Amino acid sequence: MVLFKSHPDRARVFTGWMACAALGMGLNMPLWAADSAKQNATRIEYASPDQSVWTTRTLENGEPDNPLKAVAAALFSRAGIPWTATTYPASRLFGNLQNGTAQFSMLVKVPALQGCCLFSKKPVTTAEIRAYRRAGTPSIKSREGLVGQQVITIRGYSYGGLAAFLADPQNRITTHDTQAHASAFRMLANGRADYLIEYAGPAAEVLSTEPIAGIAFDVLSRQDVYLVLSKTYPDAAQVMQRLEAIAATLDVEALLTREAASGKGLLPVKGAAGPK
Repeated sequence: MVLFKSHPDRARVFTGWMACAALGMGLNMPLWAADSAKQNATRIEYASPDQSVWTTRTLENGEPDNPLKAVAAALFSRAGIPWTATTYPASRLFGNLQNGTAQFSMLVKVPALQGCCLFSKKPVTTAEIRAYRRAGTPSIKSREGLVGQQVITIRGYSYGGLAAFLADPQNRITTHDTQAHASAFRMLANGRADYLIEYAGPAAEVLSTEPIAGIAFDVLSRQDVYLVLSKTYPDAAQVMQRLEAIAATLDVEALLTREAASGKGLLPVKGAAGPK
């Protein structure tokens, strides 16, 4: 005996309702999972050097400006990772990345971090080191062209390892160092030395306010800057892959240019000072 017989239309309605419910759950699950991931993501500390190679400006609290924070903000916002930013002297920065106190940075590749950190496969931007000269001074195309020369440098910079070459007695290079970017260009203009070693960003800012007639430069090197993630951060390899995928969609140079142009919250350093 048949106690109940389903009507064909009712069966179709029931089947359709179940399909819609399953579809709704399928669509909502990724959103739910993404929200959960954001809520559960471990806070990350972005550590940057207290000597800026990008600008002569500082924040209102006296710390050097770091236009790469705009890149970090875009990365972590899209990745759903809460973050903070702190500046450190170079040796402490490396130590904090090595022991996991800080988990993220954007730096050139250095041997000291190869064992403790992951580096992105591709650089996110490049820091350009130049040799500035007055009109009539011979052009140089490599660091070897500085051998036997008088050179002005900004105190505290390693220039991606170039400082060691400049200090090597065998190279017979006389260096004149100064604390401020602006004073370095004044020294060059006054003939204190034939060449000034300087990063592109600070140089552009100084020369925009204190132009020097006939000034020229040669590019000595370009230092690729990579994403750096401590291996102590949870699921570091997967997180790095996600950050790399996001970085590939960003117009990093536009972010840096926009940040520099805004000047929001920034104060010019007295005399366009260099690193403290």
